[in-house]
Amino acid sequence: MSPLPSLDELKLGTRATIAAVDWASLEESEASRMRHFGFDEGVAVEPLHLGPFGRDPLAVRVGRMVVAIRRVHARAVRVIPEDA
Repeated sequence: MSPLPSLDELKLGTRATIAAVDWASLEESEASRMRHFGFDEGVAVEPLHLGPFGRDPLAVRVGRMVVAIRRVHARAVRVIPEDA
């Protein structure tokens, strides 16, 4: 079985479910911010678009809300793509 992809590795428009978040890899303030946005195991996510020139931030649908996060923070989120 291959390792689960991180949120920043998903193709834009691919729906997925959060399998795990590596909270220890994030600064406390960023981890708190992501928790407030609803990032947690079992939550539906979908990367929607990237910032200018394919860079930060990454717009992500989290449940019914759209939030912008940095790609480095998206790397801490492991997901199960819908088509997997």
